[in-house]
Amino acid sequence: MTLTNKGSARLFKKSSLTVALSSAILASFSFQGVAAEDDEITKIERVQVTGSRISKAKLSQPAPIVTITAEDIAKGGTPDLGSILAELPSIGATDTLVGNNDSNAAAGVSSADLRRLGAARTLVLVNGKRHVAGAPGSSQVDLNTIPSALIERIEIITGGASAIYGSDAVSGVVNVILKDNFDGLQFNASVGNSTEGVGTENHSFSIVAGTDIAGGKGNITFFAGQDRVRQVLANDLRQTNAYGTVDNPLNTGENDGIPDRLTVPNVLSERISENGVINPFGDSGSIYTFNNGGRAELMPAREASGSFAFGNFPDGCEFCANTQDYENVLPELEKLTLGSTLNYNLTDNHTFYSDFKFVRSEVEQQFQPSFEFGGIFINVEDNPYLDSNLRQQLLSEGTTSVEMSKFFGELGNRSADNKRELFRVVTGLKGIFTLSETDVDYDFYYVYGQTDNRRKTLNDLIPDNLVAALDAVIDPATGEAACRSQVPSLQGEGYTDPASVNGDACTPYNAFGFDQASAAAKDYVSADVTRTDTITQEFIGGSVTFDTGEFFELQGGAIGLATGFEYREETSESITDEFTKAGFLSNAATPDAYGEFDVTEAFIEINLPLLTDVAFAKELTIDAAYRTADYSHAGNADAWKVGLLYRPIDDVRIRGTYGQAVRAPNITEAFDPQSPGFANIADPCDADRINDNPNRVANCAALNIDSGFQANDNVSVDLISGGNPNLESETSTSLTAGIVWTPSFFENFSLTVDYYDIEIEDAISFIAAQSVIDNCVDAAGGPDAAFCSQVDRDSGTNDIALVRSGYLNAASITTRGIEADFDYDMSLSDYSLEGDLKFNLFVNHLLELDVFEFQNLPDTVNVEDGEVGDPEWQARFSAVYKYNDLTLNWTTRYTDRSARFDLSPDGDIEEDLQPGYVGSIITHDISASYNVLDNARVDFGLRNVTDKLPPAYISASGGNEAIYDAVGRRFFANFSINF
Repeated sequence: MTLTNKGSARLFKKSSLTVALSSAILASFSFQGVAAEDDEITKIERVQVTGSRISKAKLSQPAPIVTITAEDIAKGGTPDLGSILAELPSIGATDTLVGNNDSNAAAGVSSADLRRLGAARTLVLVNGKRHVAGAPGSSQVDLNTIPSALIERIEIITGGASAIYGSDAVSGVVNVILKDNFDGLQFNASVGNSTEGVGTENHSFSIVAGTDIAGGKGNITFFAGQDRVRQVLANDLRQTNAYGTVDNPLNTGENDGIPDRLTVPNVLSERISENGVINPFGDSGSIYTFNNGGRAELMPAREASGSFAFGNFPDGCEFCANTQDYENVLPELEKLTLGSTLNYNLTDNHTFYSDFKFVRSEVEQQFQPSFEFGGIFINVEDNPYLDSNLRQQLLSEGTTSVEMSKFFGELGNRSADNKRELFRVVTGLKGIFTLSETDVDYDFYYVYGQTDNRRKTLNDLIPDNLVAALDAVIDPATGEAACRSQVPSLQGEGYTDPASVNGDACTPYNAFGFDQASAAAKDYVSADVTRTDTITQEFIGGSVTFDTGEFFELQGGAIGLATGFEYREETSESITDEFTKAGFLSNAATPDAYGEFDVTEAFIEINLPLLTDVAFAKELTIDAAYRTADYSHAGNADAWKVGLLYRPIDDVRIRGTYGQAVRAPNITEAFDPQSPGFANIADPCDADRINDNPNRVANCAALNIDSGFQANDNVSVDLISGGNPNLESETSTSLTAGIVWTPSFFENFSLTVDYYDIEIEDAISFIAAQSVIDNCVDAAGGPDAAFCSQVDRDSGTNDIALVRSGYLNAASITTRGIEADFDYDMSLSDYSLEGDLKFNLFVNHLLELDVFEFQNLPDTVNVEDGEVGDPEWQARFSAVYKYNDLTLNWTTRYTDRSARFDLSPDGDIEEDLQPGYVGSIITHDISASYNVLDNARVDFGLRNVTDKLPPAYISASGGNEAIYDAVGRRFFANFSINF
């Protein structure tokens, strides 16, 4: 990790890359003399597809590939490319716009999560080359920075692909292939919105202009586009009604056949409110709130409890807190994209290419407003804003100081006001030359990308200033309300001004009721947090591909070879404003972070066509690849793979790949400084959970916590966490094996069935605060000293106050499943009808998704398959009818029933939560496309035609629930015209 002289280091490294690039280009030019320009190059019908750098005949690929076309993207009805990809059964929705709606660092970022192994383990390429990340400290590519109007297709290969493409391809590769050599002018416009008043409006406009240059030797294309996604809040959804879980009063214990917890609407908190709550930790009868104008009234009593802070109010509660008031489903996103591509044929065999892109995104995402859950006190006798009747009652009870809690919604939400700017340029030289009698394809390239983020969290509290502003008195000199800190005569002996910022400017704050404080008081107690990120990626690389036909061939043909190198540098820097770093705000006082690494890689790939057109072997081919990498921060990492394609008869292909993939720690995992933060936890020593593990009662008692302990754990606790410079690369082994059937007796039909198995060892994982706490008291033979030392409890209440955590090579992850893909094209003319029909059915059966958070504890497993976000079965069926200029499409998606409780062996049972499952869901989409003119096309469609919604307690507010469509029926319309 480099902390100083960063500018000099970067300048030196860029210079070395420039020298290397120049050498590579000069070397490629030197080959021109070897090959005569007028030599005729034999064209073989071979294509290069994702997963190999050697061009092969179509269908001769040992690994399954899923292709998404530009037409599929157009039918998505949204500018969010990540959400469109997430409709594939093999890709999770966890990192889409919806999935990231509770993250500040990733606000507005939409990424792919192959096999639900995490976006960090999915490598995203553009035209086969890496792309700069969108989120600081990660390799996570923002798919929304790739303009949809330029996408020709997207190829997705799952399983370990590190031997071909390098680190991060543990679960697979998403390769976005862009259009080139565009000639003409194209205008595209699209709009979409809910038909049910939810307000999910989005629109996109783009212009693509291209022309041939230099008499057809080259082509230059320009692109400009603008996208907008409107904000959707949880309360905008029709089905939301503050659903939560509460204890079932009829429950008599475990395994009694009676649900332990019930999911009900109107789960609210009477202990905190935007209007303020007095004595939030007292008995229910003595908890007071205030109407909007500040008049005190008793909070109603809850009917059932979900936790100390939240309970059920069947008839509602006017001034109780409802967290859904502040939650996003979709953030507000405005995006501008400018780009250009250039291809120029220096000779018939050598082409210079370049592309440039600039993307600016402005994101607004909502989070809960700043709050104080207790810990602030009101001087009952002196405070001039306190309701007089309540003052008299409290004083009559002998109460002179009373605790308070409040959501400071009147300051505004802690919105994420983010601006992201991405710049990327690619230059390269590719072509073919002849060495002796061998044709050699080559590609040398240089890529630089940079993402600059300005992340503002608005309306955070300055807690010390709030304490000073709440201590309001009447100034005897003026008869007006003032801060005690400004009235020396009322300060008393030993008084110290609690304010940490601009104490002389203290303005008294009226916290009783809603929006009763003056504008000056609000300004005094609040400020914005600003963080800036700079992420850079720079690399140079090259590859050559050739075969051995000049020298020798196997029975099946010449051996194909590809080899190449890549040198890459990545940096990530995050700077926090000085105000926040000083610890003045309630937001975590995170320090500045900087990390960098470089890696040198070399690879080789070989294709061995052993047999062709012999008895019982129409084709037998073996592929192999090996890549070695030397990371500056993680040492050497090697990856390899072997693939087999066997066609015993014309109709059947048997294919498979087996290999080892690697992922080096990213910058966050390796270099993040120890930083404060917050974590939501459930105390395992709480009376409701202490019997969930047989060791807890004794271990909690050893920590002086009795079995009847009621924890105050429904609010966030302090967390200190950071990176680990001693991390090693995680490794995985993956197996994919399947069969392709293209029966000659059933023309235009194909069936593929593939089994996949991925196991990650030494997986880099963040040890969650909950895991640290649980491991402390779940250990056999007494509390685990290592984990317990990471947990601080309040000496008076025993509540957890602080947890320390970080990253370790500790986990193991395994996933297995079966995928089947059915395709059938039929011409209706065979039945004396007009048009053509195309059917596709894609099915995924998830057999296993197990997370061993600590691989040295193989009996402690977190089973994910079958739970919300990871259904055991997913399927997508589409039928497309084409007749002349008309195309009709029907698509249906199936999501299997999924558990809301932990299916792990030591987890929960269905009795623990009712309802325990989200039922299976089927949604339908229809669309039509028509070429109204030779150069103009219109599309119109309805997504979720039947308006099928998940249960009301599923709000799709991020995380695993993002798999569900909580918006319902919506329309989209596209228009495209070419000149």
